[in-house]
Amino acid sequence: MRPKPEHRALRLGLAEAETIALKALFFLLEDPDRTSRFVALTGFTPDEIRTHVQDPVLLGGVLDHLLADEATLIAFAESQAIDPALPARARALLPGAAPA
Repeated sequence: MRPKPEHRALRLGLAEAETIALKALFFLLEDPDRTSRFVALTGFTPDEIRTHVQDPVLLGGVLDHLLADEATLIAFAESQAIDPALPARARALLPGAAPA
């Protein structure tokens, strides 16, 4: 059994939320299966992703996708050594988030 990674504390503002979403996007795109699932479920085309990579609406969609699949969320959080709750906090700061 491997030890749990220590999660880094992070103050969360809009810039940090966007950074987390960008890291999540790169995480999804580095694996062909995750990429295919993301494209199929979100409807974003590869061209739209490239064109709008820094669009907060797209980034919110990335986090929505990540949060919808616990296994992917946990894998992402472990890859970044962050608390798995952090992407949800980041999502709340981006456009289109459900009201708290």
